[in-house]
Amino acid sequence: MKLALVVPGGVDRSGEHRVIPALLWLIERLALQHEVHVFALAQESRPGTWELRGARIHNVGHGFAIVRTIHAVMREHRRSGFALVHGFWAGAPGLAAVVAARLLGIPSLIHVAGGELSCLPDIGYGGRQRMRDRAIVWTCIRAAAVATGASMPLLAIAGELGYRLRRLPLGVDLRAWPPRPPRPRDVRRPARLVHVASLNRVKDQSTLLRALAALSADNVAFHLDLIGEDTLAGSMQSLARQLDIESHICFHGFLIQDSVRPLVESADIMVMSSRHEAGPLALLEAAVVGVPTVGTSVGHVSEWAPEAAIACPIADPAALARELGNLLRDEPRRMRIAHAAHMRALREDADFTAAQFNVLYEEVAAGRDGPM
Repeated sequence: MKLALVVPGGVDRSGEHRVIPALLWLIERLALQHEVHVFALAQESRPGTWELRGARIHNVGHGFAIVRTIHAVMREHRRSGFALVHGFWAGAPGLAAVVAARLLGIPSLIHVAGGELSCLPDIGYGGRQRMRDRAIVWTCIRAAAVATGASMPLLAIAGELGYRLRRLPLGVDLRAWPPRPPRPRDVRRPARLVHVASLNRVKDQSTLLRALAALSADNVAFHLDLIGEDTLAGSMQSLARQLDIESHICFHGFLIQDSVRPLVESADIMVMSSRHEAGPLALLEAAVVGVPTVGTSVGHVSEWAPEAAIACPIADPAALARELGNLLRDEPRRMRIAHAAHMRALREDADFTAAQFNVLYEEVAAGRDGPM
């Protein structure tokens, strides 16, 4: 089967920088069975093509990206026909995917992978803030033969808006993240916490840092490895200084996966503070290597709680600090949650994701809607 995948980016030539790991893991697996062409709207500013993980990457470049992506898909289709077009994110990539598919008379699929259904006007985030964006999301989901999303909370939001999505998480590559069972914490040393996310308003690291200040005030010893690209011009580092917790935190900035994994493996708890998540992948990666998550009630955190994660209210530093402290003081509970999370992440790994998408592809290509 010849597949067209349309993505915003995340498929850099390097395979390490400016990539979306879950996308690469899926592409690599799909390419084992299919001829895969990936159309990236703006990976690089200029058009270009390259090979990556067994797929052919077509970078459209800046300027009228949606229209040019549609033309690029149609041009490749004329060389030999695509069976379907799959858009990742129900925004610009999704719109290009469903329009190209409609013009070619072939089916399309959409994976809702970010904030398309969210609306957080105070930080300018979400695909429901403007009428134009809402119309794009509506068009993508309504036009697709099947629409999917990573977690049940995301599906619940979609249902409230009148959309039907199928749950299909983007799992972890167990070769890139070799599984490790949960390990008891060494209570003689400060607790090791880890946070993996770009520094931005939706990830809400200000709530995280305020929670850690409360934890410090409660005489809980800890060290946090904070991993992610800084898009906030150093404001979180300044806040850490103001809260007098700078000595407890290492701001690593962006790291490639091979550098992230040892820091996650050495942690006792993954801590997340997001205001919205479809996933997040960081929770799944931590679970694979035996590390439980305490976080805000979004995405997989909410979905897995209370058996396999601990969820607390969004933007509530006191609640986040309380749940972190409680778990650090209750090692049997921490281990129970870690084991439950570990088993869930192993069941729904990257191989599971690819197999589920393959089932959908076969059904959609045969003219049947996938199971919802």
